[in-house]
Amino acid sequence: MTFTDSIRPFRVDIPQADLDYLSDRLARTRLPAPLPGDGWDTGVPVSYLRELVEYWRSDFDWREQERDLNAHPQFITEIDGQNVHFLHVRSPEPDALALVLTHGWPGSVVEFLDVIGPLTDPRSHGGDPSDAFHLVIPSLPGFGFSGPVADEGWDTARIARVWVELMARLGYERYGVQGGDIGAGVSPEVGRVAPQRVVGVHVNGSLGTPLHEIDDVERASLTDLERDRLARVEAFMQEEFGYISIQSTRPQTLAAGLVDSPVGQLAWVLDKFREWTHPRKALPDEVIDRDRLLTNAMIYWLTGTAGSSAYVGYAQESAWGATKEPSGVPTGAIMFAHDVGIRRYAETENTITRWVDVEGRGGHFAALEEPALLTDDIREFFRDLR
Repeated sequence: MTFTDSIRPFRVDIPQADLDYLSDRLARTRLPAPLPGDGWDTGVPVSYLRELVEYWRSDFDWREQERDLNAHPQFITEIDGQNVHFLHVRSPEPDALALVLTHGWPGSVVEFLDVIGPLTDPRSHGGDPSDAFHLVIPSLPGFGFSGPVADEGWDTARIARVWVELMARLGYERYGVQGGDIGAGVSPEVGRVAPQRVVGVHVNGSLGTPLHEIDDVERASLTDLERDRLARVEAFMQEEFGYISIQSTRPQTLAAGLVDSPVGQLAWVLDKFREWTHPRKALPDEVIDRDRLLTNAMIYWLTGTAGSSAYVGYAQESAWGATKEPSGVPTGAIMFAHDVGIRRYAETENTITRWVDVEGRGGHFAALEEPALLTDDIREFFRDLR
């Protein structure tokens, strides 16, 4: 790996000309004709998409979202030939533990805005100041303000090595890691790369999904909760796997449409926010604030990273299905209602010391859907590891 040590301050400052162009494109949106029923079974309903596009064009205030992002210190540094954008929010508590938060697809650093205050400054949010964290929140390589990527090979192990260098560059010798989706793949890898530095790994959602064929004997040994999760994994492979097939085989072709069309980009990520939030039957903006949804989609579109984020997320073979050894680092997991992780399978590759199943609440985007529950679980997990 090669490094350029400079860390440069960064502020989100989208040129007004880009926003004017977006407004013009939204005003001239050409929506498809609704398919029979115009329901979610065939994708984002045209009627719902039309409503969101009108709100985006008329009522959404990007400058307000910029101010929310820029309220937190942001930086860019180059590691392994790749620009890495990150938020670095230090706690007012001098003994705080450093913690890396890693997002996934189709997310961004926007996912974590609601947990920054409670995690860095619990004293001001009704918590115990001894639970405070210094937060480092990077944009994944190829995503948002870290994009695009200049070369191949950005699997979870390589990203983990970059995170270890980033934390060393920031002067942190001991720290924890947390993440969901791709972040739940990267975070355990950080523990494998630097087990002497990582005090704990905490993930939500994507840990403990069986990657082998389940026979009848094994299936019979599962609990009712585990069988339900396995059934939902199997349904996902039958009904929802198409986006992975496209992104992992033809990300460049897909990017030609998504980078050009803001509404195409919105629909592409919105589909997953509907499928992966809880309850599934609720509209995405009934679960997550509408402005947050649009801000997240806009980051992909404004930075033109639909292709590179898909490439990093799904086109690296080494990130899928390879058997990994436990790092020995204590690992905690919280599984919300939509999640499908099964502890017995997670334990084959991780040193699980805490496992929490949440019934009836929360989905894949934990920091957006259930920020208080996620914050409490992170605090409890790291309390004895500091």
